[in-house]
Amino acid sequence: MRKIQGLTIRGLHWLSVLILLVLISDSFSQSSTPPKSGSESLASALSPQAWTSVEQSIDRALAWLAKQQDSDGSIEAPDNAQPAATSLTVMAFLSKGHLPGEGPYGRTLEKAIDFVLRTQQADGLLAYSGGGAYRSTSGKTANYNHAIAALMLTEVYGMTDRTRAARLKPAILAALNFTRRNQTLPKQSPSEVGGWRYLYSDTYGESDLSVTAWQLMFLRSAKNAEFDVPKQYIDDAVLFVENCWDNNQGVFFYRKTGSERRFSRGMVGAGVLSLAMAGKHETTVAQRAGEWLLKYPFRAFGERIGSGDRFFYSTYYCSQAMAQLGGQYWKQFFPNLAAVLVRSQRSSGEWPPEPNGSDSMFGNTYTTAMAVLSLTPPLQLLPVYQR
Repeated sequence: MRKIQGLTIRGLHWLSVLILLVLISDSFSQSSTPPKSGSESLASALSPQAWTSVEQSIDRALAWLAKQQDSDGSIEAPDNAQPAATSLTVMAFLSKGHLPGEGPYGRTLEKAIDFVLRTQQADGLLAYSGGGAYRSTSGKTANYNHAIAALMLTEVYGMTDRTRAARLKPAILAALNFTRRNQTLPKQSPSEVGGWRYLYSDTYGESDLSVTAWQLMFLRSAKNAEFDVPKQYIDDAVLFVENCWDNNQGVFFYRKTGSERRFSRGMVGAGVLSLAMAGKHETTVAQRAGEWLLKYPFRAFGERIGSGDRFFYSTYYCSQAMAQLGGQYWKQFFPNLAAVLVRSQRSSGEWPPEPNGSDSMFGNTYTTAMAVLSLTPPLQLLPVYQR
């Protein structure tokens, strides 16, 4: 059930939701203090002075991101990162209280949302090909693009005007159908049933935690928005996530078979956040994973923990995961993360490219959007991440 600042909105008319969000957004523009109602435990992790520094950092980043929009509405990024890069940027604005059609970034958001809608293929897949058949895009990124774009569309569904919401609904339904068809493809390994993996390749295995976590967020968001998401969809996905858990080490693996049996801060955070999407953030497994993350705080830009760790991917997943766990997990973890991100931001507002692994190809719009989403959990404005 979706909540905003502690208020249940199930069954409310979309216009009431829009008015409420505008009021919340206005309150942020007048004060640098994060909201107290419903999120005091998250906000209290930082001093007022530290929060002011974080908010200024976020605002500089959003101003920079807005300047990266192309005439077609997309946010500058390579084709194989679209529409995910644009969608992450939209979510970054939403996470600070900016709304489509409202305020200084209202038109920026509307154009970006419309671009994402135009990328949807006839079978429901949200993936941009730059004009050719979508199978010409990288099979390693198409499912990421789909899940992230679908997540954004469901988050914005209750925040936009009636006309655009009417266009979003069939796109979300088609995306849900594609996600479920892809989830239920035959799997050779029983341990990989219920998960997702890359598209159009027989060489990369059948499921991994990274793709699966994004798909779970989409399903959870769609359910919050009152789309029909049978419990079985989420149960199947959570079963795969639980199969990625290693009880001896207290970590989640990217995959538990073959050469890709590896863990990182990003994957441990993804495991915790995935469980939270099913209401399992208070389980022993989630808490043990949180304890493992507390052993490896963010202390310097670009540091790596575990094989295959990506810095910005990890800041995002760890921040959202620890926010779900709350309490001392969050209070001990977030201040270090926030300080590292604020220090590493460039004066122009963007963050540097990913320093680890191949994610550097996605550029600074990707890293900047991910950094903003790592800093905004105290605001609790994106319904999918609300505690």
